[in-house]
Amino acid sequence: MRNQGLGSWPGRRARMTPERVALSHGGREWTYGELHERVNRLASALRGLGVRHGDRVAFLGLNHPALVETFFAAGALGAVFVPLNTRLTAPELSYIVGDAGASVLLCGAEHAEIGAALPVARRVSVATEYEDLLAAGDAQSLDEPVGSDEPCLIMYTSGTTGRPKGAVLSHANLTWNTVNLLVDVELAHDEVTLISAPLFHIAALAQTLVPTVLKGGKAILLPSFDVDQVIDLIESERVTLMFGVPAMFNFLAQSPRWREADLSSLRNLLCGGAPVPEPLIHTYQELGLTFLQGYGMTETSPGALFLAAEHSVRKAGTAGVPCFFSDVRLVTADGTDAAPGEPGEVVVEGPNVMMGYWGRPEETASVVSPDGWFHSGDIAVADEDGYIRIVDRVKDVIISGGENIYPAEVESVLYGHPAVAECAVIGVPDEKWGEVGKALVVLRPGVPAEPDDVLGHLSGRLANYKIPKQVEFVPALPRNGSGKVLKARLRSLYGPVGGGT
Repeated sequence: MRNQGLGSWPGRRARMTPERVALSHGGREWTYGELHERVNRLASALRGLGVRHGDRVAFLGLNHPALVETFFAAGALGAVFVPLNTRLTAPELSYIVGDAGASVLLCGAEHAEIGAALPVARRVSVATEYEDLLAAGDAQSLDEPVGSDEPCLIMYTSGTTGRPKGAVLSHANLTWNTVNLLVDVELAHDEVTLISAPLFHIAALAQTLVPTVLKGGKAILLPSFDVDQVIDLIESERVTLMFGVPAMFNFLAQSPRWREADLSSLRNLLCGGAPVPEPLIHTYQELGLTFLQGYGMTETSPGALFLAAEHSVRKAGTAGVPCFFSDVRLVTADGTDAAPGEPGEVVVEGPNVMMGYWGRPEETASVVSPDGWFHSGDIAVADEDGYIRIVDRVKDVIISGGENIYPAEVESVLYGHPAVAECAVIGVPDEKWGEVGKALVVLRPGVPAEPDDVLGHLSGRLANYKIPKQVEFVPALPRNGSGKVLKARLRSLYGPVGGGT
């Protein structure tokens, strides 16, 4: 094969095990032989729509075989896949589609209306056009020459300056991440992987789907996370592997069905996307389940640290040690390596580190050093054995149910309210989501407002998960000598407790 990227993987797997089930969704199953043919047909059809090597192909929709096929078909063409977060609003999605320069958008049935408003030259409805499009495509492989160092995926992350930016991941980035995962997790050829976390996030795509395809296992796609459906599928399909953010595992643990469910098939539970509370870890360990956690981000494809099963009890609460083919350092403010127990910024180097931010060389240079070290902005400490615990986030990101919320983005919209003179958004603990946003607002003199008015201003301008759950009016925001708002001071004053709605 001349294609050295992920677009060739369905074909490579089909020539080995064409009869094995590759995908399961809504009671239907597709073998690897069928997946290979459908990917070929879609790649041919996309070429017929004008997609060429290097073009961007976007997908807006819930977990569905069409998303998986589009990902691999784009790779088969040498095009670049752009998955879109279904929780974003039309203005947010329009910006991303325009920034990526996507020429074609495939849109799931649930998002047809919002998809129609996005600025692309060609749209394809998964509900009404998709199967006809495949039927018209050529089943023969295109065998497009694609190098492993070429872009495979642009995945957008929320921007600290109010605009999201696209992390460009190469085929090699995703391949090496898969290798790193397989070193730590004993995936088998008979793996049955339940994917209920959204595939538009890097963890679900790169930590579950891609490794399962490499091993020739079965990926069960759930459109969205539902506690009862997950338990039903674990029992009926004998699920062996699943990934979730802490909130998902917390919902499962709280279900009255969980402790009585037949969980005997589960071999590995992967958890990430947010700090994992130690009581939650112990809840699963008490059931004899292998509960694995790690640390990563979109820019590292995503794995950077991983806590292997053999150390999951002794080192519970840490994110583990660097993945096999990655290096991680904790760096102090003066650029030296932090000593054990001393806080330092997490910096990552390895073949899994992104190519850069799409169309943003200056922002790339601000986080990736000339020698390839990615500066995460996260603060951690290492113990004497080298196991790393994430302790703070320099960028003030709020992680709510596995979703990143950047205060600057929310604040920029809050400032559009006529009554808001100053504002700051901080994260506060929440039993359901782990953390939610809280807006601290200084009102303009003589301009009254109610908390509901402020929150109503955000509705339709931001995705629901980004909208703060609390608003508190405050007399002033603490600032340092240069005028910067002191977020740490705000968290200590208004974080755990406080008024508001």
